[in-house]
Amino acid sequence: MRKPDRPKSGQIVRCAIYTRKSSDDGLEQEFNSLDAQREACEAYIVSQRHAGWVALPDMYDDGGLSGGTMERPALQRLLGDITAGKVQIIVVYKVDRLTRSLADFAKIVDVLDAQDASFVSVTQQFNTTTSMGRLTLNMLLSFAQFEREIAGERIRDKIAASKAKGMWMGGNVPLGYDVKERKLVVNQAEASTVRMIFQRYAELGSVALLKAELERAGIVSKRREGASGQLSGGKRFSRGALYLMLQNRLYRGEVAHNEKIYPGQHEAIIEPELWHSVQDRLAAGRRERSMAVGAEAPSLLSGLIVDADGARLSPTHAVKKGRRYRYYVSTALITGSRSEHPKGRRIPAGDIEGLVLDRLRALFASDAEISDAIAPLGLDAATQRAVIERSAKLAERWTTLASLELRALVHSLVQQIQIGEAQILVWLNRTTLVLSVMPGASAKTTDSDYMPSIEPFVLSITASLRRAGKGVRMVIGNGAAMAIDSGLTSLIARAMATRNMLLAGRDDSIDAMAARLGVRRDYLAVLVRLSYLSPEIVRAILVGQQPIELTPTRLVMLSRNLPHDWQEQRRLLGFAPA
Repeated sequence: MRKPDRPKSGQIVRCAIYTRKSSDDGLEQEFNSLDAQREACEAYIVSQRHAGWVALPDMYDDGGLSGGTMERPALQRLLGDITAGKVQIIVVYKVDRLTRSLADFAKIVDVLDAQDASFVSVTQQFNTTTSMGRLTLNMLLSFAQFEREIAGERIRDKIAASKAKGMWMGGNVPLGYDVKERKLVVNQAEASTVRMIFQRYAELGSVALLKAELERAGIVSKRREGASGQLSGGKRFSRGALYLMLQNRLYRGEVAHNEKIYPGQHEAIIEPELWHSVQDRLAAGRRERSMAVGAEAPSLLSGLIVDADGARLSPTHAVKKGRRYRYYVSTALITGSRSEHPKGRRIPAGDIEGLVLDRLRALFASDAEISDAIAPLGLDAATQRAVIERSAKLAERWTTLASLELRALVHSLVQQIQIGEAQILVWLNRTTLVLSVMPGASAKTTDSDYMPSIEPFVLSITASLRRAGKGVRMVIGNGAAMAIDSGLTSLIARAMATRNMLLAGRDDSIDAMAARLGVRRDYLAVLVRLSYLSPEIVRAILVGQQPIELTPTRLVMLSRNLPHDWQEQRRLLGFAPA
């Protein structure tokens, strides 16, 4: 920092006095530390009157704010006035009043240099136009920063020691307590509300239901009055506030600090039985949420699917006409458009989940594949036979597994699922495969840490994505669809009903039937033509084995040229020759 130049004769040098104090203690007094700093600075400015120095009337006081941050209202206002050219010199009592951080000091100097301004410390005289002066200033700031950090460490140590003795160290007073002589004392009226909240959660097991019940009963958060008299609280409980409340160990008469629990000096409100009951319900809720239990349709393979380039596919969904459609989508397509990311994937969740689950069931049902999978583990013959037998039993009861059990099995067994152009690769953990059918085998036969170099077992599924109507579907083998198309089956049903009505003889012609039903004649003609589809084609559509490209719209379009020959119908509609 350069030394202020002596002004020309008659020139006025505008000086701003900046004062700061870290704590609020004593600021309420009529003459406090800020006044003392200002008085000393004013006296110094008066002593420099011969040089044209004049103290500006504006007050730049930051009471109760640390010098370790730049987020101080008066300092920011002062820097703004310097930038506007209103201030030429900052006058402070000591350098550490301006900042205790070397990095922040550099920022302040940049602002001063840009406006050809400067600063003066009235109790620390040094000339920063020399290298020795700048070294002195840097040393002063280094010691100021060191002092601040030491003070912080002392405060942290004091808090830790106090909490170890069970002392309450301030903060928002929780519902159920008041503060007297810096100690928590039970507020009996509020304590009964706290007990009721804990009891109702233990019975309901749902924070959402508890929140709704409290709202109906008009129960609100604790009303508090701040040091400045400002009122807060008295509002509806949020779910987050209820979760924090139900886990607050203060209600057990304890004090928590850095994952350690100490007996508190205050009285408990919640009895141990009720506390443990609530914590068990909370823990169960966390496990269920982690497993997506209760979701309308949890994404079974979330976190496991990647595309051919290794980019992750995330679960997402869309709602159309009240129906929920789930997908696994490339992250690029979530944040960008299809035109920007043409290789992005958007795969129907039901298709890929069905393929993976069927392949896993086939694996457990195959003695040969299970033997190949566990061969590198070096199991003894008896254990190998047991694994194969239990795998076969798991395959038999596969369809009876609960969704939660199935999801846990998949996420422990599958390491990754890669969607390629023509196949799906599923990487399996060989050790987990054994443990999934023989949980007790871990101690004596295999352990992932014991044989960390074993390569995963890879399953392959021949499948690819094909466009079907406006969307895409995952298809396997000869291109058969994986699910019954409700639109196609409905179209076939209407076709058969129309032909039966026509053959019943109530109407003389299709024109008469169209007039009676109030529909277009062409529409009825299409339905009548479709009623003469090959029985094999109808049967395939009803069981969901039609070509993936065959949509209701395409079937109606092709019906205009529908041949009578059943083999020709198969060819026209894309079925494999019979």
